Amino acid sequence: MRIRTALAVAATAGTVAVVAAAPAQATEYSSALKIKGVQYDAPGRDSNSCAKGNTKDEFLTIKNYSRSTVNLKGYIVKDATGNRFTFRSNHYLEHGDYVNLRGGKGTDSDAKNVVYRQNCNFLWNNDKDTIYLYKPSGARADVHSYTKSRDDRDGNGYITYHG
Repeated sequence: MRIRTALAVAATAGTVAVVAAAPAQATEYSSALKIKGVQYDAPGRDSNSCAKGNTKDEFLTIKNYSRSTVNLKGYIVKDATGNRFTFRSNHYLEHGDYVNLRGGKGTDSDAKNVVYRQNCNFLWNNDKDTIYLYKPSGARADVHSYTKSRDDRDGNGYITYHG
């Protein structure tokens, strides 16, 4: 009742926008798959050369936290500016299993828990970004924002979200 009353008072006062939106990372989505962590800054000097670059060392770890198997096909990963990757092939994650979505080109492997973006451009910004994970239905599965100075305390370019 308190929330409903507060919203009614805020609406009457014309301040609905002040009451609304919580920070993106404050929302907990009910999803089997969640972002476990991100290597947003690949070790070494950034180079997006397909032959000699280090985009393959930038990766996003997605983990299945449910008790059932989940197929990644149709899931979408996006950054704050709209760069996106869609899992186009079947890739099944058992309970507790994970996949590393890597930059660069390579061969996807269930056995090695890896899917490559087949793109040598970096996806994540080295200073700050937002990572979105969408279900095939278009519903948001998980989202996390990071700022290097706030979230990467040891400075290794990796941030953990869900254990």
